[in-house]
Amino acid sequence: MYKFKPLVSIIIPTFNHADYLNKALQSVLHQTYTNWEAIVIDNHSTDDTGKVIARFNDHRIKYLKIQNYGVIAKSRNIGIKSAKGDWVAFLDSDDSWTSDKLKTCIENINNQIDLIYHDLEVTSDRQIFFKGKINKSRQLKKPILIDLLVNGNVISNSSVIVRKKVLTKIGLIEENKDLIAAEDYNTWLKISKFTDQFLYIPKKLGYYYIHHEGVSRRNMSMPTQKATQDFLCILNNKQKKKLEANIKYISGRFNYLNFNYKQAKKDLVFVLRYSSFKLRLKSLIMITHIMISSNR
Repeated sequence: MYKFKPLVSIIIPTFNHADYLNKALQSVLHQTYTNWEAIVIDNHSTDDTGKVIARFNDHRIKYLKIQNYGVIAKSRNIGIKSAKGDWVAFLDSDDSWTSDKLKTCIENINNQIDLIYHDLEVTSDRQIFFKGKINKSRQLKKPILIDLLVNGNVISNSSVIVRKKVLTKIGLIEENKDLIAAEDYNTWLKISKFTDQFLYIPKKLGYYYIHHEGVSRRNMSMPTQKATQDFLCILNNKQKKKLEANIKYISGRFNYLNFNYKQAKKDLVFVLRYSSFKLRLKSLIMITHIMISSNR
């Protein structure tokens, strides 16, 4: 265990999230572990973001104003390059942490661990649908890269604390527009090529905010496919089919939520053949509803 208190650099990209950012920064200031710096990377917000940051008047909070052209990875990379700490923690500006987040993570660090992640509670402006829901992760099995590819991304961005030198080793985060919203998944995959030292803490140490308009309007199947395509060569045929089925499930669920039942059914039937029991069950429920709806 660390006998000293390493500096943790907290990377917070933001754009027109002044109200959410206030809560995020409050959660950082309330940390019982105090050896941190927070780097807010603002994509030229037009709201009160600057005023929110100024009100905190804390020398540990750095404010960088940039133009990222819609690529949040660019903001994160600028934050990483500016970081002075040996450890980097990611916090999206609409998420927040419990007061013991950093303390708990630091207490679990040893010389081998390279990345730590944990559970988050889901919050939303439509809280009735998500009240009490936990975005629960699990300890990934070694080899981590295979597990992440075959069973999907179980690591929430705002739960991660990772060694800065590991991020530097992988060349930071891909700034490819085709990866938008899946760049975090791609980053964990790249890291797992170099190290299997991922540690899961089975505890809720933060809050993940879901915007209701984003639930059904974004088809994540293409970014997910892009995030995984460079790693297909290490999978056998069975594993490739399972990965493909996972991506089909993402597409099928998107089409189901947007009432494109014909394409949804096509995707979900593929899932029934190749995916995990959990996704097969979810797919079967959606297919059943599609069939009932079409017979009305």
